[in-house]
Amino acid sequence: MEIAGWIMALVIGITLGLLGGGGSILTVPVLVYMLGINPVVSTGYSLFIVGISAFVGAISYYKKDLIDIKTAVIFGIPAIVGVYLSRLFLVPAIPEELFSVGAFLVTKNIGIMVLFAVMMIAASVSMIKGRKDREVNPDRKFNYPLILLEGFVVGLFTGLVGAGGGFLIIPALVILSDLPMKMAVGTSLAIISVKSLIGFIGEVQIHTPDWIFLLGFSALAVVGIFVGTKLSNVIPGQKLKPVFGWFVLVMGVYILGKELLFK
Repeated sequence: MEIAGWIMALVIGITLGLLGGGGSILTVPVLVYMLGINPVVSTGYSLFIVGISAFVGAISYYKKDLIDIKTAVIFGIPAIVGVYLSRLFLVPAIPEELFSVGAFLVTKNIGIMVLFAVMMIAASVSMIKGRKDREVNPDRKFNYPLILLEGFVVGLFTGLVGAGGGFLIIPALVILSDLPMKMAVGTSLAIISVKSLIGFIGEVQIHTPDWIFLLGFSALAVVGIFVGTKLSNVIPGQKLKPVFGWFVLVMGVYILGKELLFK
């Protein structure tokens, strides 16, 4: 199982490089169920892995002039604040035992995994349905209050579950900032990379990570990104995204069942 977990690091990177997002949502389940790492620690580790992976992906989009710097800054600052505060204060403040239903005790670890499963299911719906691209609007206007609010909320959510939150960020950039899809993906990767890595700084102030493991896993994910980027030249990522969405949906349902029904 441990070898399979390391192989999944490559799969996560390949998916990110091939689809432009989505692969990072598998990071926490791989760390928890295949490598046996505590869920709370896994969400912190995931921030580093996702941050490094998104940074490498963002570089390729930047070279193609597909990152809107102004939007990244407007959305990214409150997101960075949210994820940093979440890891430094919110996650440690959650009690180890949340509540009980009859004889079933809902712990902090179970609560985080259930929240993550719900996020996976929501993300899978977004992948399965897909979105239509749009042209650049030269007269586009920013909905600043909503952008700032959603940026902060996405940051808090990212800190809690350790995922990039691209399925939340991309629709926000398309709707609130009127960005075309490809630019929204590139801008999202830039935002995810910065906020995830800064969120990890909040984590490091509480726990000392296993740097050898983290750097090794992240290196495999980065190798996977380059492989996925090459494959994207011959395999249409948009056609694969619904298939991957169904896989994420099944994984989300599996996690819910495992945490709530088969404990």
